[in-house]
Amino acid sequence: MQAILFDYGGTLDTNAVHWSNVLWDGFQHMKAPFSKDHFREAYVYGERRLAQASIIQPSDDFYSLLLRKVRIEVDYLVEYNFWEATAAEKDVMIQGVADYCNTQVQNNLASVRPILKRLSQHYKLVLVTNFYGNIHAVLEAYNLNFFTQIVESAVVGVRKPNPQIYALALKAVACAAEEVVVIGDSYEKDMVPAKSLGCHTIWLKGEGWVKSECQDTGAADIIVEDFTMIESLLLSNKG
Repeated sequence: MQAILFDYGGTLDTNAVHWSNVLWDGFQHMKAPFSKDHFREAYVYGERRLAQASIIQPSDDFYSLLLRKVRIEVDYLVEYNFWEATAAEKDVMIQGVADYCNTQVQNNLASVRPILKRLSQHYKLVLVTNFYGNIHAVLEAYNLNFFTQIVESAVVGVRKPNPQIYALALKAVACAAEEVVVIGDSYEKDMVPAKSLGCHTIWLKGEGWVKSECQDTGAADIIVEDFTMIESLLLSNKG
């Protein structure tokens, strides 16, 4: 094995907890008065808008991204009468949710960072992510400078689950598919396209968008439920 291709969102930052669940936990922490179903509507709207509009700037770190993302969701909830709130109440909610989520990410990355450092001493690490054009700023802010190549959807114009984004990563790292392992939290967006190219795969299975994301697991060579398990799998024979 020559290289490891990592997903970012939901894999490195939340240890297989889908971002909709992280954000909902943040809203619950702030005692949000609307339902989870209404939040999920706002979440889907926000993700589509962020993917289609130039809202996120390349220099935005993740906390800045969170503030923008949560504001879009809150504005949606208010506009469609799922929540009656003053401008001041909206600002308090946005700040509180962003603070909560950023703390969760920082806590998780505290255990992920040393694992990535040790893996980088034996493998080329590549990041393959559906992101908003600011992943370099996010990695720098979180001190995650372990990746020799980064393939970001907003930059290359291809999004998962299109296998082409993984093909671009293989070309960038100059490895054949059988020489890499792909690690991600989404079966449909990570495991299926990577396996279609012939890559090895490790599915970090956790809290997906729905509780049973899929029944088929054939595209996952190995299934783990915690990121810390990956280190022993990939470094056990490295001495």
